[in-house]
Amino acid sequence: MALLETEPTPPTHLRAAGVSLVLTADDGALPSVLYWGGDLGDVDAAGLRELCRATAPSPLPNEYDETVPVSLAREHATGWNGRPGLSGHRDGTGWSPLFLLTGLDVTDRGAGQGGLAVATGTDPTAGLTLRVELELTAEGLVRQRAEVTAAPGTDGPFTLDSLVLTLPVPPVATELFDLAGRWARERAPQRLPFVVGTHARENRRGRTGPDAPLILAAGTPGFGFRCGEVWAVHVAWSGNHQTYAERTAGGAAVLGGGELLLPGEVRLAPGESYTTPWVYAAYSATGLDAVAGRFHSHLRARRSAGRPPRPVVLNTWEAVYFDQDLGRLTELARLGAEAGAERFVLDDGWFRGRRGDAAGLGDWYVDEEVWPEGLGPLISAVHGLGMDFGLWVEPEMVNPDSDLARAHPDWLLATGGRLPLPSRHQQVLDLAVPEAYAYVLERLDSLLATYPIAYLKWDHNRDLQDAGHGPAGTPGVHAQTCAVYRLLDALRARHPGVEIESCSSGGLRVDLGVLERTDRIWASDCIDPLERQRIQRWTAQLLPPELIGSHVGAPRAHTTHRTHDLSFRAGTALFASFGIEWDLTSATPAERAELARWVALYKEVRGLLHRGETVRADSFDPALAVHGVVADDRTDALFALVQLDTPVTSGPGTVRFPGLDPDRDYRVAVQPPGDTPALRQAEPPAWTVRPVVLSGRVLARAGVRAPALHPEQLLLVRVRAA
Repeated sequence: MALLETEPTPPTHLRAAGVSLVLTADDGALPSVLYWGGDLGDVDAAGLRELCRATAPSPLPNEYDETVPVSLAREHATGWNGRPGLSGHRDGTGWSPLFLLTGLDVTDRGAGQGGLAVATGTDPTAGLTLRVELELTAEGLVRQRAEVTAAPGTDGPFTLDSLVLTLPVPPVATELFDLAGRWARERAPQRLPFVVGTHARENRRGRTGPDAPLILAAGTPGFGFRCGEVWAVHVAWSGNHQTYAERTAGGAAVLGGGELLLPGEVRLAPGESYTTPWVYAAYSATGLDAVAGRFHSHLRARRSAGRPPRPVVLNTWEAVYFDQDLGRLTELARLGAEAGAERFVLDDGWFRGRRGDAAGLGDWYVDEEVWPEGLGPLISAVHGLGMDFGLWVEPEMVNPDSDLARAHPDWLLATGGRLPLPSRHQQVLDLAVPEAYAYVLERLDSLLATYPIAYLKWDHNRDLQDAGHGPAGTPGVHAQTCAVYRLLDALRARHPGVEIESCSSGGLRVDLGVLERTDRIWASDCIDPLERQRIQRWTAQLLPPELIGSHVGAPRAHTTHRTHDLSFRAGTALFASFGIEWDLTSATPAERAELARWVALYKEVRGLLHRGETVRADSFDPALAVHGVVADDRTDALFALVQLDTPVTSGPGTVRFPGLDPDRDYRVAVQPPGDTPALRQAEPPAWTVRPVVLSGRVLARAGVRAPALHPEQLLLVRVRAA
């Protein structure tokens, strides 16, 4: 079935960081991805044509008489029987588009730096134009997005139901992996076979959510952190979204996703367009760590080389909660500075009417009763102690018990003549209402202009349920997400020096869409270090350590009531953007002195932790986790041996240290102050008493004897080139 009589277009081969992406465009159709995976080497044009011929499909019995390459749009009309790329209709017509190629522009950056392909196609019958951008970045990530436009002069609006983007994966990818979870237990891993059918993760929370897949990966059997081929996707969007893996009965398999649109949410009048979020994809020949490394490199490349190191944060929430008092907070700041804190963040409770969580949200004025002289005296005290100042806000939310909600009930997201179910005594402010948007922008801009605020902790504490916009209550999540992005962009433009943390009930808005506009995420409201070990382990599948906020809490965790040694709490927070969230006035002098030693270690190693490669060992025992960071030049590394539970065996085995230079010798030693669990033992392993020198190859294959740690303890190990 020839779509259009044209001269064959030569295949396009883009290469970067050990990845190849091969595109073909034949018969006048939009391009197809012929290959995505490990680097194919320097294949010339003749070789690419031979590859096309060698991999061309043949008609199957009792199927279509001809085979047509499945394009980037995955049109049903080409014989693709899986989920189509574009779904929609114009009052029942135009529901099965078939795009004819009208333009293909390829920029090959050369020298293994990737490139960009931009394809456009049109379907005159459906009255649609589609533009697809497909890029291979220098870090080896593939990302794509699409724009669909309703042609001028067409009759009536085109209702867009879905526009998703996919990439093919080969038959060897027979296992799927993604993440699930709930509040305070975010990002829990799950695996399943990649069988015929669709594994779909649909998020209708209006934010990324605690159960977001983060990535959806397909791989060879048994793939782990350091082994197996892996293909993975991530949808860079902070609203409703979908991610899916699909295998057809004919054997074709794809990974993909995009925004999840509510019914009638996008209706394109003639000449109007809709653009998808970026859908990112990563390939690795050596497991999940290399997939993570591509995302980490991409995120780091977007940040300026002159960026200062991530400061030690002192956050007030679990220290004082709503009990804010200038004298108490000044003393807390003094003790924090004494321990080495560099940033003081005043959390919830500073604005009008906010004596608890049931009132005040939306009234973004400093409470005159609590702060009769404003925030100036506290900020001056914080600055006098050598720290900068940050402030908590939750601009998208409103308490019904607030001056704002009473004055503007029409500014709340709602539909059906009813308010959505309450959640945490909150409703959502409809930022697609121009007046509501202008109010929030003015309030935040005024605060940042009035006070020397270096940092905003930007919270978002409820799902967008029943989220209708305007008097008619039409679906409003898409417009709300776009408005939040505009608001963040506007504030960054007006106050470029202010950093912003994405905090959404903890780690419920973690995606590359919001991270284009923010500088840190709060990984979870749970800072119990046992839970945080698991949460941070899997958050690192997308984000590098410096973007993951992690704090040292009180000895007894607020969310779980577990009690842990300071070494376990601090050693967990160390491998992230380190902070303190503890009423230090209740700590003993010995505890504060030990905390100061951990802060000093963080300052010593944060250059390594925040620029090096994150590595996670495939463990022989789920009770023991080994993770670390290795410097780019492989001369230095810091590892944590973490005893999560009682070991399965009666005695400890050996642990291996991945990611080192196999041909270099290393000195292996315990790292103070994270050496206390080993030193407390009556018979510690010999290498913890006197360092050993071994090659990177030996450390990766033979390893060292693990110490017999008690559950919920960790040991730090420094590995330096000898």
